[in-house]
Amino acid sequence: MSLDPAVSARLKRNADGLIAAVVVEHATSDVLMMAWMNDDALAATLATRRGTYWSRSRGKLWVKGETSGHYQHVREVRIDCDGDTVLLRVDQTGPACHTGTHTCFDTEERLLLADEKEHA
Repeated sequence: MSLDPAVSARLKRNADGLIAAVVVEHATSDVLMMAWMNDDALAATLATRRGTYWSRSRGKLWVKGETSGHYQHVREVRIDCDGDTVLLRVDQTGPACHTGTHTCFDTEERLLLADEKEHA
């Protein structure tokens, strides 16, 4: 699999050749996770409709759910205006976070905004 040259030309990669991928649940619009993609990961995602990412720690592609069974069926992929981030809208099977929670952003901790600090 290779990435369509027209799509590849729109992407702005970091120094490691990666782009950020923000993953949103289609049904709820919950932000599930953030991961990294290279051209091969994006090409595989587009071809198979399964969330496929670049694992920096493992140094290889990984399909979300290949070990946990918590797959992502990709419904839509968009490139942001700068070309440095892709947005995936997915149907998530099971938890998205490696900790076992629905989303990687559902911790109790929340950063206070400046105006909230004044009233706290």
